[in-house]
Amino acid sequence: MSVEMVLLAPVFLLFLLLLVGAGRIVEAQGEVNGAARDAARAASVERDFGAAQSAASAAAAASLDGGCGGAPGVSTSGDWRPGGSVRVEVTCQVDLGSVAGFGFSAVKSMSSTAVAPLEQFRRVD
Repeated sequence: MSVEMVLLAPVFLLFLLLLVGAGRIVEAQGEVNGAARDAARAASVERDFGAAQSAASAAAAASLDGGCGGAPGVSTSGDWRPGGSVRVEVTCQVDLGSVAGFGFSAVKSMSSTAVAPLEQFRRVD
């Protein structure tokens, strides 16, 4: 009985740590997805493209709240006319130091894209 425990305990611990690492990766991707969604929504309510870029960057940074290794990369594009849409891509360097022992790098680049519609009857200044 004790021989089996000695052999199975390391396997069981590695399995648990692998689950923790996978959970951290899924959580980080969810945070980046949420930041992209928030950034697209913030950009869609602005009147001009320059203000939309600033609002998207600020919303992504606030949503990630220091979860990136530095400021997140935010790119904004889209059809900036009434009825168009705005597309925001957020890229983040996520620290995965807790799972680095399993062959993962300590920092993983994650990105997500979100699209938000612009109001059809908006007035462009």
